[in-house]
Amino acid sequence: MKLCRFGPAGAEKPGIVDADGRIRDLSGHVDDISSAVLGKDALAKIAAIDIASLPLVEEGTRYGPIVADTRQFVAIGLNFVDHAEESNLPIPEEPVVFNKWVSCIQGPNDPVTIPKDSLKTDWEVELGIVIGTEANNVSEADALDYVAGYCVVNDVSERHWQTERGMTWDKGKGFPTFGPVGPWLVTSDEVGDPQNLAMWLEVNGKRMQDGSSKTMIFTCAEIVAYLSKIMKLLPGDIITTGTPPGVGLGQKPEPWYLKAGDVVELGIEKLGSQRQDFVAWEAGK
Repeated sequence: MKLCRFGPAGAEKPGIVDADGRIRDLSGHVDDISSAVLGKDALAKIAAIDIASLPLVEEGTRYGPIVADTRQFVAIGLNFVDHAEESNLPIPEEPVVFNKWVSCIQGPNDPVTIPKDSLKTDWEVELGIVIGTEANNVSEADALDYVAGYCVVNDVSERHWQTERGMTWDKGKGFPTFGPVGPWLVTSDEVGDPQNLAMWLEVNGKRMQDGSSKTMIFTCAEIVAYLSKIMKLLPGDIITTGTPPGVGLGQKPEPWYLKAGDVVELGIEKLGSQRQDFVAWEAGK
């Protein structure tokens, strides 16, 4: 299934995408796409609904963030060998873990605001994991049983704050609007193997990233199991799993970064695509 949330920001409704790519309104069956409906039994009940009987949503309606109540937005860094190399950083022996603040989460096609006085705002197409069942100290073999599905994430990053303002990456990762997710939460059964998905990103129509989740250093199962040993993963949590090479930081002969007026488009096989206009910061917004 492709689950989504649609409508104005702050007033989204739950939806499901039919075989023709149209959104159908699920609000007659569930209150929202939230942590309460991401477990196996709840998803099975949604899967049993006759989608064709649901009301169609007007085409062009805004997609919202895919989960209403995400409590933890966890990220993995340097999870592709060639991205680590372009960042001039060593290949990690264990997952590099940092946070994106949940306040940065937004719809997949909403504008992204470049922070005030930003020097190095960058792009990163990433595969997102959505947790369906509470996970605490789970094994790698069982880890994907705790996953509801997957999504596209743009891990927007401000590199100056990330790497030049102290030791914690988090500072450059969670500015408002820096967490576009969606358009859909695609359930695990529909995705199949999460380690064989093509990934791409374009800036102003130029292809910058062209990779695959099959080249991740740590697999989705390894990441979920690892994180469950250092924290309790909760239903609705989103884990973003790293980016292939081609970010602004790694451009040759020298890095280049996003500015107001730039348009970023990105997508992952089976999971849909996003489009963001990058806009200048304005006081009071």
